[in-house]
Amino acid sequence: MPPLHADVPVRPVWASNFDLESASLRSFAAGARYVAVNVQYPGLVHLPGKDHNALTDEQRYALLKANVDALKPIQVGIAVRDRHGMSHAWEFNLRDFRRHADPHDVNSIAYLAGRGLNVDTLAQHGVDARSIGAMLLSSGLIGPDSGLTWITYTGAYHVAYLLKILTGGDPLPPDEDKFVGAVRQFLGEQVYDVARMAADCPALPVGLERIAAHLGFHPPWASPRLAAAAGLRALLVFKRLEQGEFGGNVERYKGRLQGM
Repeated sequence: MPPLHADVPVRPVWASNFDLESASLRSFAAGARYVAVNVQYPGLVHLPGKDHNALTDEQRYALLKANVDALKPIQVGIAVRDRHGMSHAWEFNLRDFRRHADPHDVNSIAYLAGRGLNVDTLAQHGVDARSIGAMLLSSGLIGPDSGLTWITYTGAYHVAYLLKILTGGDPLPPDEDKFVGAVRQFLGEQVYDVARMAADCPALPVGLERIAAHLGFHPPWASPRLAAAAGLRALLVFKRLEQGEFGGNVERYKGRLQGM
């Protein structure tokens, strides 16, 4: 597999080029086989009050729902790989979040700023989440019969924010079973979390960037290592693990999202 930055530049999407890049994504999506998603969001404002591992499944989902319902996503990265092994990536910058008005975790915004993401610039020049949701719904990537494999890393929150975008900002389903049903309705059955897979590979380090570096994948060309870069890493790491360590047998990881 070639170095990541050599062949897969990140395509930043703003209001000014949204129509052009949306058409590009729809065209490439016609031959898609794999889609990876990563969402940058403003941290957590609802905390568990105890060790996350001590929470029940119901409590973990309630915590996820409380945060995703309360917060606005900031950036969406979509990486697509087609049947010929070619990959493209788009980074959609959202305009809905307002730093001085909307709830957020200060440290999370500072982290994103340290990576070059200026949320005030996004508010002025980004795309509204409803437009992105409508575009994705018409792209051919969404639906239970798309036949696509969806990939993420520590993906419960990423997938939850994607559902929020696809439903026009609606609250998440009231319980985990209905959430899983919604994921299947929009993304299908083949949804994989690379973090779950990597945890069963003792030789791999922890963290998506470290895993990608360990496997020899370089950062995307001219990318600040934000949403699209993370999506690309998750996509390539998944393919490497699927073809290598797991010999194509990844069924046991289907639908197991970390963070929930």
